[in-house]
Amino acid sequence: MAAVAVLLVVLFACGSAYATLSPSSAPASTTTAAQTTQIEEGRQLFAIGCASCHGLNGEGQVREDGTVLGPSLVGVGAASVDFQVGTGRMPMAAPGAQAERKQPAYNEEQIAALAAYVDSFAPGPDIPDESMVNVDAEGVDVARGGVLFRTNCAQCHSATGQGGALTYGQHAPNLTGVEPKHIYEAMITGPQAMPVFNDELLGPEEKRDIIAYLKNVEDQPDPGGLGIGRAGPVSEGLWAWLVGIGGLIAFAAWVVTRSAAAKSGSWRSSS
Repeated sequence: MAAVAVLLVVLFACGSAYATLSPSSAPASTTTAAQTTQIEEGRQLFAIGCASCHGLNGEGQVREDGTVLGPSLVGVGAASVDFQVGTGRMPMAAPGAQAERKQPAYNEEQIAALAAYVDSFAPGPDIPDESMVNVDAEGVDVARGGVLFRTNCAQCHSATGQGGALTYGQHAPNLTGVEPKHIYEAMITGPQAMPVFNDELLGPEEKRDIIAYLKNVEDQPDPGGLGIGRAGPVSEGLWAWLVGIGGLIAFAAWVVTRSAAAKSGSWRSSS
């Protein structure tokens, strides 16, 4: 009886310990199941909207003539998918020099599922969290962001982020109205002609300062009236030259016309 009693006590103790400790592992199991479901949803969306160019497994596809239908997505990470699909650049109707920003074809949940599926191919840059793109956070330095932007980005995007033309039919897009998350993702993934600015080149805080500068410029009014694209002194000088020279020519033409009319009237009176 003593042995049976000891066995029952031991079994009860083990059962109690298991019941106490098992809930801690439940959330992990639930999270894993949720991630698996999200990846499966992303796989289905990818097969319908992306595989025709990028391949079923994201390996990319190239035509016989060398035309790239879609590059390999192995290792691009969730951030690249969130940027390309979230800004409407993907999916493209046909290969081109550069994908244009447009209305996204997927909602946020579908974009997250596609990002999770592509991220399952191989590790890559992650989607930044809210703290990394919060331009109102303590310690954000707009002035430093302006210096960093003019040093690293203004050559293509102009000093105020209005964009500009590049070679081979490409261009640096206008950054006005772009979500902070997508600006951050562009810096860490380097879409199309843009270089990659990893954390060794620009740290997370420096990237946040750059975003803060762009948003500050975006919110600034145009005290002079017409913004003229905010492209700087070139457009302003051209506008002044056209208006000034045009005004002088119009005034000179008016003076000549009046003078000719006056001389014609005087000649007729004398005749």
